[in-house]
Amino acid sequence: MGRVNVATAPSHRAQLIGSLVAAVLIVAIAVTAVTLAIGPGLDATELRERQELQEERQEQREERREEREG
Repeated sequence: MGRVNVATAPSHRAQLIGSLVAAVLIVAIAVTAVTLAIGPGLDATELRERQELQEERQEQREERREEREG
């Protein structure tokens, strides 16, 4: 059986904990950076409202064009 070196066991534990903390920080920073870059996104209601607004604007443009031509 292998012998555990008492002098190095705590340093391995500390190194493991440090590595895990560093990994968590890297993930948190990456998620934050991506979220800031692309934004939180839109939900279905916001998308529907935007589409309705675009349709209303298109109808207004068509009405103005018809008035000018007619």
